[in-house]
Amino acid sequence: MRHPLFLCLAGAVALAGCQKSGDAEVAAALRDVNVVDETNLNDVMLTVADPNEAVAYFTRANANDPGRIDLMRGLAKSLVRATRPTEAVAAWKTVVAHENATYDDSVDLASAYIRNNQWENAEAALDAIPPTHETFERYRLEAMVADSNEEWANADSFYETAIGLTTRPAGVLNNWGFSKLTRGDYVGAERLFLDALRNDPTLFTAKNNLVLARGAQRNYDLPVVDMTQIERAQLLHTMALSAVKQGDVTIAKGLLREAIDTHPQHFEAAVRSLRALENNVTN
Repeated sequence: MRHPLFLCLAGAVALAGCQKSGDAEVAAALRDVNVVDETNLNDVMLTVADPNEAVAYFTRANANDPGRIDLMRGLAKSLVRATRPTEAVAAWKTVVAHENATYDDSVDLASAYIRNNQWENAEAALDAIPPTHETFERYRLEAMVADSNEEWANADSFYETAIGLTTRPAGVLNNWGFSKLTRGDYVGAERLFLDALRNDPTLFTAKNNLVLARGAQRNYDLPVVDMTQIERAQLLHTMALSAVKQGDVTIAKGLLREAIDTHPQHFEAAVRSLRALENNVTN
């Protein structure tokens, strides 16, 4: 009589074992789902969410699960997006100190230093990265640091290298052009701004810088590039201010009048500039 009882007990134990195994599998599956959901939420917070909301989210996440480098990076990136550079520097320094930090993290620390106007620290952070770590972002920042030191040959070399490492070079071409503009190489700057616009015809900063480069050469014709009516008015205003800087006041007033007439709404900045010129001439 003890055999059937033993078999029943063995069956019950086996069933319990199956139940525990099933529970473990379910729990593991839920963990996988939660990781996927969390990853998606993290991506949303880093891209389309309000920057300050993202900072609050990653601050809570770090407090609940300290030591996770992905959450630490999320907080640092969110602080950059929220235009909180001092806090961003501190956050990136914490990331770089983590045992699983990468050279890309050090590059991001250098970027945060630049945003906080700490150029010497940025240079030191970049110098600590081995030269074998060759990325677009690294060379883009190296070029900016070289510019700040007025090391023009190094800046040109870094800009050229950065351009070769990206399929979207418009921004760095614009930066390189602005570097040439500050050096007084207006012809070289104009060429680079045109290159930037060939890669991204919507980049208004390159259009505005192009007008500045032409104005510095006393060329007051707007460049032949794609522009909206509002952009045309704004560029005419920029050209007028450049003409004033060159001492060509009569030309400047004509450009300002054209800017006012071109703008589809009331162009207060151009009106003020024209009024100031006319009052100055009268006085």
